[in-house]
Amino acid sequence: MRVLAAMSGGVDSAVAAARAVDAGHEVVGVHLALSATPGTLRTGSRGCCSKEDAGDARRAADVLGIPFYVWDFADRFKADVIDDFVAAYAAGETPNPCLRCNEKIKFSALADRAVALGFDAVATGHYARLEDGVLRRAVDADKDQSYVLAVLTAEQLSRAMFPVGDTPKPQIRAEAAERGLAVANKPDSHDICFIPSGDTRAFLGAKIGVRPGAIVDSDGHRLAEHDGVHGFTIGQRKGLGLPGPAADGRPRYVTDIDPESGTVRVGGADELNVWTVRADRAIWTSGELPEGPIECIAQVRAHGGTAPAIAEAIGDGLVARLREPLTGVARGQAVVLYRPDTLGDEVIGSGTITGADRERDDRGTAELASDTSR
Repeated sequence: MRVLAAMSGGVDSAVAAARAVDAGHEVVGVHLALSATPGTLRTGSRGCCSKEDAGDARRAADVLGIPFYVWDFADRFKADVIDDFVAAYAAGETPNPCLRCNEKIKFSALADRAVALGFDAVATGHYARLEDGVLRRAVDADKDQSYVLAVLTAEQLSRAMFPVGDTPKPQIRAEAAERGLAVANKPDSHDICFIPSGDTRAFLGAKIGVRPGAIVDSDGHRLAEHDGVHGFTIGQRKGLGLPGPAADGRPRYVTDIDPESGTVRVGGADELNVWTVRADRAIWTSGELPEGPIECIAQVRAHGGTAPAIAEAIGDGLVARLREPLTGVARGQAVVLYRPDTLGDEVIGSGTITGADRERDDRGTAELASDTSR
C-alpha cells in the first residue's frame, strides 16, 4: 500500500513510520505546519508541531530513507481547532483540542488530501489499535489514546493505521534508539501546542475579553465576581478567586456554568455526581446505529472517569444512563462508549456532551427498550 506517515517530530510517529516501511509499504513522510508563525508554538518537552519538531521529523525521515514534505494546514487548524476551542470556552464548555485536531485535521483534511494523491492510508503515532476496522485501546494503558480517536467515523478508520498501539512506550523508545532515530529520548509533548505560555485562562481572556459575572453558592448567594466563564470548568477547585472554603470547611468546586448570565455556581464534591450523560454529534465506529439500548462502559475524560452504563442512540445524539456516578462531567467534553464484554477495550462510539443529570435512573435495558419503542 501507499502510506502517508504523519510525522509530528516525536518518537511515536517516527517509529510508526519505520514500522510501516518494515511492513513493505511505500511510505512518504509529512509534517503538518499548523501555524502561520510556528515560532509561537510550544517547543521542547511541552510542545508539538513547532519549527523544532519539523526539523526532528525531517531528520527521522532521512534515517528511514523516505521522502518527506511539510504541508501547510495553518488556516484549517485555526478555524477548526483554535477558533472552535475559544468559542467552546466562551459558551461555558470544556473542549478537547487534541480530539478536535484528530477529527478535523489529521483524519479529515490530511486524509482527504492523502486519498486525492493516491495514498491508501494515513499512519500516525497514536496509541490505539485497529483490528478488522475495530478501534481498541492501546496495550499501554497509560498512553492509550482511543478516547481522542473515538470521534473518527468508520470510513476514516478504514484508511488509518496505528502501528505503535500494540507496544508499551518504553519499548518504542528502545526501538527508536536501535534504529538510530535521534528522537528516541525526546520528551513527550504536553499541554496545548497553540498556547505558548501554558496559561489557558490568559490566552482565552485575550481572545474573548472581559465578560464579568458572579460566582454563587448552591443557594444562589453571591460569593465573588469573575472576568468571564472561560476561566472555569466543571469540577475545578483551584483558582476560583474565593477567600476560602465553605462555612463547613469543605472545599468548593465548580458545579455549573451559565454562559448566558455569566453565573458560575460552586458547591461541595457531592454536587459533582451525575447519573445521566446526554450528548449530540454521535459517532458509531461500526458505521451503524446500535439497535436499542446497549450495555457499555462510558468514559468522560481522556484519562479516567469511567462507569458501566446503558446507552441508546437518540436522533443524532445519545444518552448514557450510568450504573455508577461520574464527577467533573462538562459540556463540550466527549463521552466515549466501550464494549463491556471486551473488558472496556473496544470502542463502540462517542458523542459531544451537551448536559448531565444528577438524578439516578435505575431502569434496565428492557425498560429502556420499551420507552424507545413508544
